[in-house]
Amino acid sequence: MFSKILIANRGEIAVRIIKTCRRMGIKTVVVYSEADADSMAVEMADEAVFIGPPPAAQSYLLQDKIVEAVRQTGAEAVHPGFGFLSENASFARRLAAESIVFIGPNPKAIEAMGDKIESKKFAAKAGVSTVPGHVGEIDDTAHAIKISEEIGYPVMIKASAGGGGKGIRVAWNRKDVEEGFPAVRAEAKASFGDDRIFIEKFIESPRHVEIQVLGDKHGNVVHLFERECSIQRRNQKVIEEAPSPLLDEKTRKAMGEQAVALAQAVGYDSAGTVEFVAGQDRSFFFLEMNTRLQVEHPVTEMITGVDLVEQMIRVADGEKLAFGQKDLKIDGWAIESRIYAEDPYRGFLPSIGRLVRYEPPVEGEAGAAKVRNDAGVREGDEISMFYDPMISKLSTWAKTREAAIDAMGRALEDFHIEGLGQNIPFLAAVMDQPRFRSGKLSTNYIKDEFPDGFHGLPPTEAQRDIMGAAALYMHRTLLARSAPDQLRNEWIEIIGHEKRAVRVSAEGDALVVEGEGRSHRLTDVTWRPGRALFRAKLDGVPFTVSVKPAAEGFIVRHRAAQANVLVLTPRSAELHEKLPPKKAADTSKMVLSPMPGLVVSIDVATGQEVKTGEVVAVLEAMKMQNIIRAERDGVVKAVGAKPGDSVAADEVLVEFA
Repeated sequence: MFSKILIANRGEIAVRIIKTCRRMGIKTVVVYSEADADSMAVEMADEAVFIGPPPAAQSYLLQDKIVEAVRQTGAEAVHPGFGFLSENASFARRLAAESIVFIGPNPKAIEAMGDKIESKKFAAKAGVSTVPGHVGEIDDTAHAIKISEEIGYPVMIKASAGGGGKGIRVAWNRKDVEEGFPAVRAEAKASFGDDRIFIEKFIESPRHVEIQVLGDKHGNVVHLFERECSIQRRNQKVIEEAPSPLLDEKTRKAMGEQAVALAQAVGYDSAGTVEFVAGQDRSFFFLEMNTRLQVEHPVTEMITGVDLVEQMIRVADGEKLAFGQKDLKIDGWAIESRIYAEDPYRGFLPSIGRLVRYEPPVEGEAGAAKVRNDAGVREGDEISMFYDPMISKLSTWAKTREAAIDAMGRALEDFHIEGLGQNIPFLAAVMDQPRFRSGKLSTNYIKDEFPDGFHGLPPTEAQRDIMGAAALYMHRTLLARSAPDQLRNEWIEIIGHEKRAVRVSAEGDALVVEGEGRSHRLTDVTWRPGRALFRAKLDGVPFTVSVKPAAEGFIVRHRAAQANVLVLTPRSAELHEKLPPKKAADTSKMVLSPMPGLVVSIDVATGQEVKTGEVVAVLEAMKMQNIIRAERDGVVKAVGAKPGDSVAADEVLVEFA
């Protein structure tokens, strides 16, 4: 077995690999850029080697730097994680030439399956049903338009070397291709160092189901069942689960056998994933093969008990698989939620900055469920604009799908982040939705369920009870410190726009809240002034809410519902109704930067007439190019930025007269 492994990656996957290596008694080396000098991975590894500036093209994608780090530290093998060089056949060959073991598949398998254009050709030759499309290279935008119109709209424009939702656009018409093709090509070049593009038919209302395969260097290949990754936004997976609620045993067997046959045909000898697009009728078509470890591998590990990173290491060292297909069984159900640094209330735009507070839920047993959090950050760390905006991957396991979803909802309640936008409220909203709980999924799910974007959900009656009880407890606690003579039993609560008259009394450690024909007992409170999380039980049911003081009262959030909660005397409540509402500032004549980022281009000039929908600027953030359009007709009065500028969220890019 290897004594030292170099991890050619960063963030949570580097930390994930280090944990398995520690358990196996293997020392680790990580490489790092300037942006990651103080990272958790650097802290945890036995050794760390600096490799360059923050942009991946100047650090993590430079093979020479990785090889030099291996020589410098005496590592025997390299684990590439996912992204960066993980599916680069030339890198695998380079390592072999240097007598360094690549912990991944052989270069021929990477070339046959890892390149999306070549994999389509190979699958067609092997008789595997594939999605209709153009599998050759595309010269330019004009060529892309011609191909798209031959296939028929809608089409998907994809980077051949893409992954992680980068380098991909859906085009519904000619104009979308004109704008999308150059953007995808630019993203592909920046993220993967490869600007080859292919186009295929976009299948509407599909499901994304993938099979985890594992092969060794002795011809053995098994599959570890499926994952469903249909909950996606902008072609980026958001929530994954294993197994899939779509499949029956017959379809699972057929899909698994096809994935294994494809892997055997290319001599696959590591962990990899065969992806399928599936219809609601359980029909399925080969989409692509990812010749690497997948981001969502934890859910497979949780239902099979197999450590995929360990298996990759053992296979790379020449060991035979210690189990066959008949030894693998599905145990329970697992859900994974990707915690992203993005603002769901602003169209899920990237949000970069420092994790002022980072309090994940406790890992391990949670009643009959289990909680796992794969992260590469700590409180105080910064989420950089140079890399993927994922903060962590939160996974839960239970015996049934419903129980795993319930466990995820509770774990999301206990996850607290401050300092930047994050998508926890949105993930919690999905967990509570009847459609998700029913398993009726598709890759259009988010677009279908949140057609106007995510704006939170109104609190349910049960959530209003939770919010009200928490606010009463906090108000009484603060009042007991500052003005104990003003403590009373009769209060008026205003939760959002709803007013309630309540009576409060203490019974031992419990707070009893009565009113509106209801009575509730608040117990087991874990909170003190200044804390952002309020944990307790209401009528014996545990809950967690995030709380913070407002100009008046408290802002209380439970899952996807948030409200301003006031606790007032009856007379104060009367006067409060007479206060005039505050007017928001008028920004209708301004185009604001929706996120922090780098200005790629400003496409308008002072005095220019602009129509609604026209492109006014392009911003780059988190390796993605974002097209900013005018939301109204007008004449440009002033331009507030130029290409190359770094801009903050809400900074004025263009102002109309």
